[in-house]
Amino acid sequence: MIEEFVKGRRNTEPLFLSHWKHRLDRVTAYYLIRNACEKAGLQERIGTHSMRKTFGYHHYQQFKDVVILQKIFNHSSPQITLRYIGIEQDQIDYSYSNFII
Repeated sequence: MIEEFVKGRRNTEPLFLSHWKHRLDRVTAYYLIRNACEKAGLQERIGTHSMRKTFGYHHYQQFKDVVILQKIFNHSSPQITLRYIGIEQDQIDYSYSNFII
């Protein structure tokens, strides 16, 4: 589905445009996401930042390359990036649930 949507587009070309054919800004994207979540009946607070962190989490799960994500997010260390995307908490949860005495 995504492949078909981006087919033939340049990397610099925006994926979504405003009514005036301009690139969507962060605030407009936030309101669109919030509105869609409300219509879907989601109670959680989801916004552009949530999507950024979700992208990072899934990118890490697929490629296991924290250095690339650190550069994408402009973080000062890999540890900050892992904490930001919730990997440290996942590892703690996994160790608790799989610990056997």
